[in-house]
Amino acid sequence: MAQQRNHPQSKEVLLKSYNIRLKEDCKIMLENYFEIIKLAKGENDSQLSKLTQCEQDTYEMQVRAANIVRAGESLMKLVSDIKQYLILNDFHSVNDAITANSQLFRSTQSECDKKLMNLREAAAIDLYDLEEEYYTSEFK
Repeated sequence: MAQQRNHPQSKEVLLKSYNIRLKEDCKIMLENYFEIIKLAKGENDSQLSKLTQCEQDTYEMQVRAANIVRAGESLMKLVSDIKQYLILNDFHSVNDAITANSQLFRSTQSECDKKLMNLREAAAIDLYDLEEEYYTSEFK
């Protein structure tokens, strides 16, 4: 009984963690993208020389681009985790598939049984005719 209560709670906790990961990764991607756009405008007035400022901006853009890629990979991992969770825990569709296959196999079995019964009856009639012909034949 306690496991049945824990399972929905753990499912809720897991789904909330997935939702939090999704929001955080999207937020990271968006923030880094906006910062790259700000850097590309080049409106930073500082006491550094233009060459030094350019190098610093290039390095910051590379770091922010790496952060965007890392967040994208995290989102791909999240999608993989969700797919795995659905595949492993989707008992309703698994039960539906088993029920459908069971019904299909039972109908196939009943069809085969009917055909075998018809074949048996036809063979019995033919055997009866052959036996009658044999026993009434004058060439035995």
